[in-house]
Amino acid sequence: MNLSDYISQKFHNTDELKLKYSSACPFPHIVMDNFVSTTLLNQVLEEFPDLSNIQTKIEFKNQREIKFASDGFADLSPAAAKLISFLNSNVFLEYLSRLTGIEECLISDPYLAGGGYHEIKSGGVLKVHADFNKHPLIDLDRRLNLLLYLNKDWQEGWGGSLELYDEDNLSKPTVSIEPIFNRCVIFSTTSYTYHGHPLPLNIPEDMSRKSIALYYFSLGRPRSESTGKHGTLFVEAKGEKLSYDLGSILFDFSPPIIIRFFKALKRKWKTK
Repeated sequence: MNLSDYISQKFHNTDELKLKYSSACPFPHIVMDNFVSTTLLNQVLEEFPDLSNIQTKIEFKNQREIKFASDGFADLSPAAAKLISFLNSNVFLEYLSRLTGIEECLISDPYLAGGGYHEIKSGGVLKVHADFNKHPLIDLDRRLNLLLYLNKDWQEGWGGSLELYDEDNLSKPTVSIEPIFNRCVIFSTTSYTYHGHPLPLNIPEDMSRKSIALYYFSLGRPRSESTGKHGTLFVEAKGEKLSYDLGSILFDFSPPIIIRFFKALKRKWKTK
């Protein structure tokens, strides 16, 4: 398993990438187009299922997020499993360490907690938020997000761009990144790295915004980044007002493992 078998040659020089990553605003991140093997990613796209129909889907449907996600490796296609296995390998972890400058040993997630396939359909939304900061099953600190987009012929008017926000200015995004095919976005995750796409997706009904999401962890993190354990933290951006009912608050602060447990119970009862 070699880096060159999966990652485009132009992204092998991590010295150049590290400078771009560390100096990016509003927080460390990098955008890399045509990142992985096009042949493999075409296979991933061809095999990408309609997540609303898979047995182990996770469905989010509330004021803050309307989207679908897979749960673990069970419903990944052969091509997706092959790609994600590489992106979880020591070869790629060492690459990430060099690119990001993270000194702690990076650890991938075999459970794909919150990761794997993501799909957002017409009208779907993901409000601005900072991600949960601890692995739901293991006492590990979440350090990096990797998002790999699978959308060909994406039109700007459809929306769905990933927006990155400065914690001191939530009135408008600092960076807006279209979710086009084979675009990879890697960014640091702390309690203040706010991101999302807060406006409903405006695409044809037979289309969707598809991506693969992977998260990377470490045992401990710099003291300056340490905060108390929390779930996903949604914030009001662009002048919007989010209502806060008890159900939403409990949902926001529940770790993903609890959310998945209750969703699994719900699926079980539906099949009876």
